Amino acid sequence: MAEQRLSLVTLGTRDLARSRRFYTDGFGWTPAFENEEIIFYQLGGIILGTFEEGALERDMGRGSLSRPGAFALAHNVRSREEVEPLMTSLVAAGGLVLRPADEPPIGGLRGYVSDPDDHAWEIAYNPGFAIDADGNVRFGI
Repeated sequence: MAEQRLSLVTLGTRDLARSRRFYTDGFGWTPAFENEEIIFYQLGGIILGTFEEGALERDMGRGSLSRPGAFALAHNVRSREEVEPLMTSLVAAGGLVLRPADEPPIGGLRGYVSDPDDHAWEIAYNPGFAIDADGNVRFGI
C-alpha cells in the first residue's frame, strides 16, 4: 500500500514566462529550478511545477490538456486579513478574479483567482485548518 502523500503538482502552461510572473510576482515564490520547459517551486513538503504545455503533453503521452477548471488548488493563509491583499497581488501579476472574497458557510474567508492559464486557485483563511511554523496545513475541523 502506498503512503498517503502528494509529492508534486504539475500545471501545463501556454506561456512559461507569463506563468512565472504570476507565481514569482503574485505569490512572491522563488523558483527552485527552471529551464526552457519547466519551472519548479518548492512549497514546503510539496513541489509545484509549471510545464510548457506541449512538452507536458509529450511527457504524459496525451494529445491534449484542454480541460481547465476541473480542479482547484488552494493556498491557505494564516489570517483573514491576508486573503484580499494576496488576491490583489495575483491579479496585478496576470491573474483574474473568479470569485471575490466572501465568507463560506463554515466560516473564514475565501476567494478564487485563476492564473494566466486558467488554473483556479482558492485563496483562503480557514479557522479549522492549522498552519504550523513550517507552513504545513493540518486538517483540524
